[in-house]
Amino acid sequence: MTKTPDYTAAFKELNEIVNDIETGDITVDALSEKVKRAAELIAICKQKLRATELDVRRILHELDETTTGDDNKGN
Repeated sequence: MTKTPDYTAAFKELNEIVNDIETGDITVDALSEKVKRAAELIAICKQKLRATELDVRRILHELDETTTGDDNKGN
């Protein structure tokens, strides 16, 4: 079982693949595998960004509720 890379590692590997493709440092034989791996890495990055966005929204919502609740206590 392969460990899923964190966002930073996935993004770095994705950039390396893109660079290899752009500079021509990849053989035609390896291109298909690199493109498949790039798709996997993009999916990992998207999932981690979505999860982070949900966490931030939840935290901001909790902060908003806490702040609103404190304002109403004095009334």
